[in-house]
Amino acid sequence: MVVCPPARYLVFFQYFGTRYSGVMETSNDQSLIGVQNYLEAAQNLKPVAPVKFHISSRTDTGVHALCNAAHVDIQRAPGKPAFEEKQLVHGLNHHLKPEPICILNAHRVPSTFHARFSALSRTYVYRLLMGCSHHSEIPVFERNLCWAPGGGYLNVPAMQEAAQFLVGTHDFSTFRSLSSETPFQSPIRTVFQVDIQPSSGFLSHHYEHRGLEFWELKFRSRSFLYRQVRRMVGALVAVGQGKLTPHRIKELLELKDSRAFPPNAMAPPSGLFLKSVEYSEADLDTKVE
Repeated sequence: MVVCPPARYLVFFQYFGTRYSGVMETSNDQSLIGVQNYLEAAQNLKPVAPVKFHISSRTDTGVHALCNAAHVDIQRAPGKPAFEEKQLVHGLNHHLKPEPICILNAHRVPSTFHARFSALSRTYVYRLLMGCSHHSEIPVFERNLCWAPGGGYLNVPAMQEAAQFLVGTHDFSTFRSLSSETPFQSPIRTVFQVDIQPSSGFLSHHYEHRGLEFWELKFRSRSFLYRQVRRMVGALVAVGQGKLTPHRIKELLELKDSRAFPPNAMAPPSGLFLKSVEYSEADLDTKVE
């Protein structure tokens, strides 16, 4: 009986992050566990060897993903062909049913492909809600899906001016939280895009009279440092509140010191969404036999 080699797939998936400790696998005895723990329900597809998802982009507790990515190798029993892409998507979603996690699609990729290291860029979106004088005014359908900073409406033009200091290649030491990986990671990152645009809320046209405004902050880079996006959002909101000047963002970058970041300014995880992970079309169009 012919044993087929493992087939590698790039899998795109989304999740509602409030219920999880983050995307990465954790021990199963915690009160909150990782999205990856559930993805590995792929063992129910009866592979020959245990299945391990290699996640492209780490997200923290409470952070959501419109589209994250991972690669996985699946070897089927002798005589069974590799899963078709749609077959794999349906099989995984069947075992994920109770959870707010969904496999969007899958691509066969070469065995040299790596979901994390082959990515060209990642795009994050942060949702802000303006016009709430108290957190109880956040629409019930938006709880855990946005941040409503105190102090009324924000000065968006000042935030947009400040945002441009973050674009380009910089040492982002001030804008990262320290972690066990900090000593081994270069703080140099290139941010391709920072945009601040008006947005909409879920069914918000039905309560326009309340004067609530939704805004989206979009960030794109090849990779980000630990909590870099939440720190950038928090600093821009502080500019919008008049607590920092736009030029102070440039000064914070130049200080290159995480201790220089304003205390308690980091944005909460609830408004943050990993929007997409971008790959070369050539990687996704490869025909794998």
